[in-house]
Amino acid sequence: VQLVESGGGLVQAGDSLKLSCTASGLFTRYAMGWFRQAAGKEREFVAAIAWSESRTYYADSVKGRFIISKDVDADTVYLQMNDLKHADATVYYCAWTTDATTKANEYDYWGQGTQVTVYS
Repeated sequence: VQLVESGGGLVQAGDSLKLSCTASGLFTRYAMGWFRQAAGKEREFVAAIAWSESRTYYADSVKGRFIISKDVDADTVYLQMNDLKHADATVYYCAWTTDATTKANEYDYWGQGTQVTVYS
């Protein structure tokens, strides 16, 4: 499985940004998630979505501001980030697993990461 992310960039606090992650490879039932990691800190769960169902999961810190969605035909997961804050600025990673979970160690494949920078 290969994951390719895009959509990171520089935005002003309060603005929105949409990340994309396209998966390729041989897989059947699976789920995808977004994590973020600041330098010197552990990888933090952001959101996850089950592929064959509508189950979604969010970290409390992003609930109500971020939306995870999917395009099944395009094997792509999105993370719509609204009302961005300085605390959201870091590297975001998408990840693949067999069943939606909030635990980073239960994901098998990871994207290369995309940087999100928020300025005042």
